[in-house]
Amino acid sequence: MPIKWIKVENVKGLRYYEHSTRIYKKRKDRNFSLTYKLDGQTKTESLGWESDGWTIEKASAIMNELKQNQKTCHGPRTLAEKREQAQKQKEEEEAKTKEEESKTITFSQVYEMYMPAQKMKKDPKTCKNEVGYYENWFKETIGEKPIDIITIDELQAIIDKAISSGKKPATARLLKAFVRQVLNFAKDRELYTKDNVAEKISIPKFDNRRTRFLSVEEAQKLLSILKERNKQAHDMSIFSMYSGARQGEVFSLCWENINFKTKFIALFDTKNNNKTRHVPLTEETEKLLKNLHTKDSRGPVFKTESGERFKNLPRAFLYAIDELGLNNGIKDARQKVVFHTLRHSYASWLMMKGADLLAVKELLGHSTTAMTERYSHLSPEHLKKTAALLNSL
Repeated sequence: MPIKWIKVENVKGLRYYEHSTRIYKKRKDRNFSLTYKLDGQTKTESLGWESDGWTIEKASAIMNELKQNQKTCHGPRTLAEKREQAQKQKEEEEAKTKEEESKTITFSQVYEMYMPAQKMKKDPKTCKNEVGYYENWFKETIGEKPIDIITIDELQAIIDKAISSGKKPATARLLKAFVRQVLNFAKDRELYTKDNVAEKISIPKFDNRRTRFLSVEEAQKLLSILKERNKQAHDMSIFSMYSGARQGEVFSLCWENINFKTKFIALFDTKNNNKTRHVPLTEETEKLLKNLHTKDSRGPVFKTESGERFKNLPRAFLYAIDELGLNNGIKDARQKVVFHTLRHSYASWLMMKGADLLAVKELLGHSTTAMTERYSHLSPEHLKKTAALLNSL
């Protein structure tokens, strides 16, 4: 059924139609519309329903305002322009309000908004660490300070104090990352209008890469003790030692990731960019996995006694390290034997056998060759052979 328009008396160009069923104030709801000439063309614009607040008086006032603006060429000449102007004014007022808020909202207030959001997407351990960073380093120093006036000097002083108190540069980098993320969180919500000052924090350079690897004799002794004490720790150690898998990759390894036909293992969710890397089965890893595999094998390869995926390394591994005295007298954390040492042993043994550096990089899943170059000094024979290529000249 076509719309039946009703003209409003004494207001030229103002009209309305009635809703077919909806009742408002004991009569059918009305929808108001304006029709007028502008620049030689007829324009029609809808105002809205009476139930939304429109009345004949309000509509008439808008019509008169637009006609007056059309005559004087000042102000909005159409309803669309008026609405656009109102929206722009609203946005400017909101921006001004947010700017004022950014001058008063404190670091602690932002943190109180930031932390719940992180708990939805970050690992519980990471969240627990971030709570510690805030409580121990930022709450008392800049907690009650408006974020807009926090300076690089203040943040640098916090980081410098952490380092002078004995914290490693790696911890300082985590502190920097935390405060940067909190300020970026505020920036994303338009509560922080400046460039993120945390980006300018200076962290001393420090090589915290582990370099310790096991000799073949040490590896044999370690596996021997683990075989007697804890089968899961023993099997996981063999797998890491002969595949270069990280601890998290060992824990998350599933039977679906292993292809005995192609003799490759797919390691998912690795440290670098969540990429999948494919590692060949060695004789040791193939023998291990085939001994563990049954026709009903599904899910995680290495399971706890309750059949769950491991979340922490069995303590038997640490007890074995202590029993062998592998860390006796060693204070530098980089030189201590940990589970990650097995991965370093894998890479080191390969390089000592003359493996190609780029191939080892791919096997380890390193994002750059710089990470793999720590092993290059272990390949003297390979370097001699490369240099000897000049002899043919």
